[in-house]
Amino acid sequence: MSAIESKQWTLASRPVGKPDQENFQQTTGEAPAPGEGQIQVRNHWMSVDPYMRGRMIDRKSYVPPFEVGEVLQGGAMGEVVASQHPDFAQGDQVLSMAGWREAWTAAPEQAMARNIPKGPLPMQAFLGVAGMPGLTAYAGILHVAELKEDDVVFVSGAAGAVGSTVVQIAKLKGCTVVGSAGGDAKCEYVKSLGADAVIDYKAAGNYQGLLQALQSVAAGGIDVYFDNVGGDHLQAAIECAKPNGRFALCGMIAEYNATEPSPGPHNMMQLVGKQLQLRGFIVTSYSHLMPQFIQDVGGWIADGKLQYQETVVEGIDEAPAAFIGLFAGANTGKMLVKLT
Repeated sequence: MSAIESKQWTLASRPVGKPDQENFQQTTGEAPAPGEGQIQVRNHWMSVDPYMRGRMIDRKSYVPPFEVGEVLQGGAMGEVVASQHPDFAQGDQVLSMAGWREAWTAAPEQAMARNIPKGPLPMQAFLGVAGMPGLTAYAGILHVAELKEDDVVFVSGAAGAVGSTVVQIAKLKGCTVVGSAGGDAKCEYVKSLGADAVIDYKAAGNYQGLLQALQSVAAGGIDVYFDNVGGDHLQAAIECAKPNGRFALCGMIAEYNATEPSPGPHNMMQLVGKQLQLRGFIVTSYSHLMPQFIQDVGGWIADGKLQYQETVVEGIDEAPAAFIGLFAGANTGKMLVKLT
């Protein structure tokens, strides 16, 4: 057993507005040979996700902020190179929160690492459709929004890792689905997933255009809104919601880089008159669903009922660019960085 040299990324400064390359600094570290109870892992894939932007702000939240000067964290899939832990062997594939680096050595619980048995899915799928984004979609649409057959469902960010899975689960459950995405290519992708209608929010141009587009394809209103975007999309969904509509609030990427408070929806009073249910949620609160999720999603993929797409950036050097690209809509499906 020997040490492994590892490129890694630290937070150089806290972004103000949209992150840029100067907010990140690459350093070289070392993953030493494992001590008792530790494993040494070489990462092959890492994830970049919108929620990481919130961790770059120094504020209290559901997860501690990243510290300036420390190595960033995030989902990663790798392979055990050496082990001094009874539950991990050389060659095991491991899902951890020790991303933004090429290799690491730690006790599994310190890195929030767990064995992922090898099977038909490629290892990077456990950072996307079979991992946190997939569980977010599954828990959010089925349990938070309490999806019912024949619901009319509106999904923002429908070409992303979470939204694209929500679209397909809703269709599998017998619903009418309207997706929103930006640009012709992404809209065509959402249509290929089975969406009954797709709105190009970039072509819509502004709130009024978005509202008119949603009203034209969901003239009778919507029962469920799955929110990945916030802003104008949330406001339009409130306007189009049927009485007793259910909203699952997953993320609001339109707000993440705001440098001053964003104006709230002007139609909040409709929450009262329509008796709307708006529920924010964090995926970790639904970890208990993981076994059923893996069984359902694995079956749907095997049966050809659930598709997924990945946008892959090559090399640890490009990790910040991949993350920054999330806020410019550079990804269709899951954004991943391939390390080896």
